[in-house]
Amino acid sequence: MSAVILDPTGFHRRIPLSPHELTSRRTPTEDIIILCHLGVPRIDVTNWSLSVAGLVARPRTLSFADLLAYPKHTVASIHQCAGSPLAPAEPTRRITNVVWGGTRLIDILADAGLSKEATFIWSFGADYGKFADVEVDRYQKDLPIARIDDDILVAYELNGGPLPAENGYPARLVVPGFYGTNSTKWLTEIRAEQSRATGPFTTRWYNDPIAAPDGTACQQTRPVWAVAPESIIVSPAPMAKLPHGTEVEIWGWAWADGGVTAVSVTANGVLLSGVELEAPAGREWQRFSVRWTPDRSGESVLASVAKKADGTMQPPANFRNAVHHVTVRVV
Repeated sequence: MSAVILDPTGFHRRIPLSPHELTSRRTPTEDIIILCHLGVPRIDVTNWSLSVAGLVARPRTLSFADLLAYPKHTVASIHQCAGSPLAPAEPTRRITNVVWGGTRLIDILADAGLSKEATFIWSFGADYGKFADVEVDRYQKDLPIARIDDDILVAYELNGGPLPAENGYPARLVVPGFYGTNSTKWLTEIRAEQSRATGPFTTRWYNDPIAAPDGTACQQTRPVWAVAPESIIVSPAPMAKLPHGTEVEIWGWAWADGGVTAVSVTANGVLLSGVELEAPAGREWQRFSVRWTPDRSGESVLASVAKKADGTMQPPANFRNAVHHVTVRVV
């Protein structure tokens, strides 16, 4: 497929909802985060195709009709932006919970005859242009073969309807449990390879420094792949007025690749007891709640910390998944 028209061109984003507005378990399509590094391709589906190449026995090119001919699968999952690659330590709370529909990547790779020598799957989008003064001929990401499972989709539906243009129409990769940057939109090619992809969104950006034993950053990095444990307080909202001495519910969402096993909630630094947490359900976020009776007037600071089974938890600051704080007023 030749280069397509981008409209708009360049960096484009829309963040419809703040954390306290994420009250629905399923995020409506119109409220889903939009972040495009290079612009939004406007693709005629009759001219679209998906190339499957690299370390495969039977390279092929799929039309949209070919894609639809596969059995359709759905996956309910969180979908989270990792934040700007230019400010990777800045928390953004850009999170949604949606249902994707499409063809399983493993089915496409099986038909192509994936080689046992392949260790990565590269994905390419139709978007191109300049980001942070770097020319990019097309968006490119990669996934380790070890992550390829039956929940990864070449998706053509979002919440039961066609993908909107800004969300990757006509088809995109969806990697549940990985940050959104890995779910290449406007997908045009997948390649099986023996090394990591060479594009700037894998080599220059979206790599986090690995901490040395003394806590300082060392030269080594790790790809921004799996979603780290995180939580947000939905209610009460920031600067909400709460009556002194009256019990209120604090509730929110928690999530991580692989699920969350515990959430702790504090009020003015004091740990609250009795936090209830939903059991993990596939790749979706989990609701948590706790009752709290404000015992002093003035401002109070609420915070939540999510924890995984391996003990990994949200850091207090300076990371994309840093602890979420909400200040309320007790009157």
